[in-house]
Amino acid sequence: MANPFHESADMQLIPTLAQTKRQVDRYGLDVDAQAVLVAARLMTAGAKLGHAADIHFARFGLSTGRYRLLADLEDNEGEELPSQLAENLGVTRATVTGLIDILERDGLVSRRSSSLDGRQKSVLLTELGAKKLRDMASEHYARLEAMVGSLSIEERTLFLDLLGRVTQGISALTDESLASTKSKP
Repeated sequence: MANPFHESADMQLIPTLAQTKRQVDRYGLDVDAQAVLVAARLMTAGAKLGHAADIHFARFGLSTGRYRLLADLEDNEGEELPSQLAENLGVTRATVTGLIDILERDGLVSRRSSSLDGRQKSVLLTELGAKKLRDMASEHYARLEAMVGSLSIEERTLFLDLLGRVTQGISALTDESLASTKSKP
């Protein structure tokens, strides 16, 4: 197993624990410096992953959002209402509308009256959209596997648990009711 205290060259660019402790002390804060460092490094990793995902999906003529919409349609028998897509993807209806417009222009989805409610328009995965997902699957999944290939099965299991717990805490960055000043007396 790799040394958990070894820092990759990328991670050396962001604050160390010693630097974080100095910052916390400088501002007189009553916070756990290691927790702050973990969150800062997670944000850095998330930004790098987002950039890498943009490059990855661009090689297939997609964006992360457009891929997620196509995959969600595929997982739901190829037809969904835009409101369902927005909920499943965790984005606004306006965002989904923009994604659908581009995918429809590219022939990967189409719109038609809903089979469930004729007053609404459903979004359908076209044969071309399904083919796009099939054609990219081998390379896409191989790259995802390679991204975490240095982790053992046990480490991936632990990582999934930790990631789920950290994801639940993301609202701490956006929830106004948590805006408190935890300063040392």
